[in-house]
Amino acid sequence: MQMKKKTAVLAEEDDLLVDLTFHNIAASLLTEFTEKIVQPYYSGNMNAAIQDLIRKTIAEQDFVLSHITHTRSGRTR
Repeated sequence: MQMKKKTAVLAEEDDLLVDLTFHNIAASLLTEFTEKIVQPYYSGNMNAAIQDLIRKTIAEQDFVLSHITHTRSGRTR
């Protein structure tokens, strides 16, 4: 539960920005991501594409977890 509290506090900090560095990513993977996703959907803005990907992944995980929780609670009744 402690991790959720810390995450919630960090999520509320609009002015807290973090520089992020990736290591050991294949150039071909980055090139393909840029050509297929970043250029057409984000006008070449890699930062916006990565942020959107992170947000969408979190939303999808929240949806999956809520569905699992809902399904489990339905079985116990």
